[in-house]
Amino acid sequence: MKRRQWTTLAGIAILFIFSLYIALPSTPGVPVEIAGRDFSSLAFRQGLDLQGGLHVRFQAKPPKGQELQTGDMQAVKRIIENRVNALGVAEPLIQIQGKDRLIVELPGIDDPEKAIQSFRQTGQLLILNTGFQFVQEGSRLVAEPSQIVLSGRDLEDARLGFDSLGSPRIEFDLKPNAGEKFYSYTGTHIGEVLTITVDELVVSSASIRSAIRDRGVISGNFTADEARAVAIQLRYGALPVPLEVVQNFTVRPTLGRESLDASLRAGVVGAVLVLSFMICYYRVPGFVAAAALLVYACIVFAAFKLIPVTLTLSGLAGFILSVGVAVDANILIFERTREEIRKGRTIRGAIESGFSRAWPSIRDSNISTLIICSVLFGFGSGGVRGFALTLAIGVMASMFSAITVSRNLLRVAVTSKTLARSRFFGVRQKSASP
Repeated sequence: MKRRQWTTLAGIAILFIFSLYIALPSTPGVPVEIAGRDFSSLAFRQGLDLQGGLHVRFQAKPPKGQELQTGDMQAVKRIIENRVNALGVAEPLIQIQGKDRLIVELPGIDDPEKAIQSFRQTGQLLILNTGFQFVQEGSRLVAEPSQIVLSGRDLEDARLGFDSLGSPRIEFDLKPNAGEKFYSYTGTHIGEVLTITVDELVVSSASIRSAIRDRGVISGNFTADEARAVAIQLRYGALPVPLEVVQNFTVRPTLGRESLDASLRAGVVGAVLVLSFMICYYRVPGFVAAAALLVYACIVFAAFKLIPVTLTLSGLAGFILSVGVAVDANILIFERTREEIRKGRTIRGAIESGFSRAWPSIRDSNISTLIICSVLFGFGSGGVRGFALTLAIGVMASMFSAITVSRNLLRVAVTSKTLARSRFFGVRQKSASP
């Protein structure tokens, strides 16, 4: 074989070994970090229908006398995304439906009620002057405009903290202009009472002992989880409109596991049947197609981990469909090769001609599929985008496996004189005419 061909085979072998290493479920990953992404911990990400989790549909409910403004739902979506990310949920789905509805899907969520509560609360913080009157914690207080000293918009940051006794509290920093304003106000109102409310519920009421400039704390009768939830709401802003839950349901992990197992069984059975047909019908090229399909599968699964791709049932359907595309490309190549053998060409010449003749058809059909995938990904949402992404990755990998991997493996196979015979390519020699 030529030196160039050996180099190509070595590259394929290295790519296969690396992809297999990444694709293995128990892989320790690669000890590198690129653009903030740590590749030392790699795992398949599963969507709501496979991993289980929470599906919630909210509807915006503006107060009486207030209408939903243009851009309100986009603001709600952005704030909810920030709150979800702060909860540490991997790959959530958040999308606007219609004019006033929002769909939230959270894979792997453990406490649905807590998550729903953190979304629907507007998170409106107010610091009020209640004169010399303390207000009981937990009571409802509707503020008058003249009482408002600061609001949540004046916060720079909010976080969970603990006092010297280990009790949880909320620590906050004010924006520079608000800090100067608060310093001036507290300095001239020493002895008066400041009451802090979140969504009109009193969480703290204390007297001003000294001037406060750019930071403060909210102490109250709450747990660490409650303090953290309030801090998240304050940090990412108040919702412009309240949200009402119109539908929610929890997908059990066992149901997701059953769906995943059924999909994997279908994929394995389909692959075995297709490869059995390929080997029986095409002989040596069929074995080559099986080897190329193994390389293809490792590359695709490694890509799913490295990108990473969130796998859903629709995404798995896209992958299984791409397996058919990969096999179809090999069939097209092998049929062209068999046509050349029937014309009397040598096995090696028939292989080169078969690949050259099949390539334009494979290229054009795969480009058409990729265009459709880009349209589905750009205009679709949820499962449609997952289907488009996994199908696109599979199609690109199939072009490499069919044209590069299959071609070079077939070249290696026919270096054996025993295998370089037409009958091992499923072609019968024409018998001589009497």
